[in-house]
Amino acid sequence: MIAAALSLLGAIVVAAVIARIPGLRRPGATAALGALTVALLLAAALCARAAGSVTGAAQVAAYALTVAAAALSADVIVRTVFDVGMVRRRASATPPADREASNAASTDDAAGATGTDDSADAGRPGPLRGGLAIGVLERTAVTAAVLAGWPGGIAVVLAVKGLARYPELREPDASEQFIIGTFTSVLFSLAVAGVGIMLVR
Repeated sequence: MIAAALSLLGAIVVAAVIARIPGLRRPGATAALGALTVALLLAAALCARAAGSVTGAAQVAAYALTVAAAALSADVIVRTVFDVGMVRRRASATPPADREASNAASTDDAAGATGTDDSADAGRPGPLRGGLAIGVLERTAVTAAVLAGWPGGIAVVLAVKGLARYPELREPDASEQFIIGTFTSVLFSLAVAGVGIMLVR
């Protein structure tokens, strides 16, 4: 059961890497990968509960896979929640004609800069500026704090994030994205950390 739990955590990491492929950033594909990630997490939790505590190299692997799964996998869950909740894009206050021109220009700029076409993301809610990197760091810190037995670290992480984002949160769409994204991200991180705790303690 220990091997199964670790394998399932590894599968969550693989699914998270697949979810970052630009061609798969469509609502249907995102929702499917989100559902797969949740199913893998539930299966990992069942295996971890049956497995009991691990020691030695398996314990190191459990820590590493738990942090990696929490840090990387919640992006697809947050995107799925954004799609289901129909969170508006920050530029929604722009008049429709200007918005179409702005979206076309930004899509062209993104495609030229990265060599990819992100038109699948046009009109969809996305993270705030720097949100993907901040999310990975936030989930890493939250998961590490829980695994280290310091739940107060969650409050520190959320306070730092809130202070850093404060100037942007005056816009209604930005505050909506911040709250929904942060809650989803942290709750999923805690769920993954719970699997890790079952394995290492």
